[in-house]
Amino acid sequence: MFAFKHVTFSLIPIMNSSSLLTVLVYAIRYEAQGIVSVELRALDGSQLPAFEAGSHIDLHLDNGLVRSYSLSNSPDEQHRYVVGVLNDKNSRGGSRFVHEKLRVGQTLKISAPRNNFELDETAKQTVLVAGGIGITPIFCMFNRMRSLGKPVKLIYCARSAQEAAFLGTLKEAEAGSLLTHFDSEKGGPPDLKALLAEYGADTHYYCCGPTPMLDAFEQVLGELSYPNVHIERFSAAGDVTASQESGYTVECRKSNKVLTVPAGMALLDALLDAGLPADYSCREGVCGACELSVLEGEPDHRDSVLSNSERAANKTMMVCVSGCKGNRLVLDI
Repeated sequence: MFAFKHVTFSLIPIMNSSSLLTVLVYAIRYEAQGIVSVELRALDGSQLPAFEAGSHIDLHLDNGLVRSYSLSNSPDEQHRYVVGVLNDKNSRGGSRFVHEKLRVGQTLKISAPRNNFELDETAKQTVLVAGGIGITPIFCMFNRMRSLGKPVKLIYCARSAQEAAFLGTLKEAEAGSLLTHFDSEKGGPPDLKALLAEYGADTHYYCCGPTPMLDAFEQVLGELSYPNVHIERFSAAGDVTASQESGYTVECRKSNKVLTVPAGMALLDALLDAGLPADYSCREGVCGACELSVLEGEPDHRDSVLSNSERAANKTMMVCVSGCKGNRLVLDI
């Protein structure tokens, strides 16, 4: 099964602002060259909503942008959330704001945690592959499996050791559980096939990192015919077009409304124009915020969140980018 998800997100906030939490920026720490971690706590010191390894939260920044970041700390730490943020040279304003403007003592609006990158804690063996800032959810997963006493291997790739966040802590892990690959030392990117082939088909494989690494990871494990493959994407896989050439109708069962989605309009926009409470964030099909249950009809899936089996089941869809293959959909909204 392939599983997909997101991390660098949109210019448009999730609409259901009543569900947002106000938190304190408790600490900002230097983790590696160009990377800081941001620790968030409840204003009154109370517990925050529980989360699982692989989860992410949306930060609603004061410049009007919304960005999603993976939680890197232990799920057992319900008093805080910790995210890692790379000062991306191609930033559209989110990571740059965090590095240049966010300060300890300020408050932020955040979403509750969501998880599209779930860790199978019952796996016989787990291999985690991180590329650069992709270490943030992988770090949490690695520590979680170690705390459960489960066999786990981490392959950590970065351009250099100086750009590898959490490296000092990871090196304290037991011998053999961590393998590092730094391009500056090895002279190029890792040979993923050589690194992954030895573990076998019953192992669960996870990868988070830049698009070229994710594409290579998927290709290698496809060639090896290993079934338990999970990835998390920072951005959409390829060009995503939210609208389609032909129109269709959508019955909104809970709201007792029937909408016409004309050619060229995104389903999400049709729902919003009708005044329906559709949550969203990325508009790229990677964050999972806009997921709705499908009661009837066949969606045209264009997201990077659902696995192949979940797409085939047609039980849910990401309405920000996906549409309809036929003439009618019935949604649970």
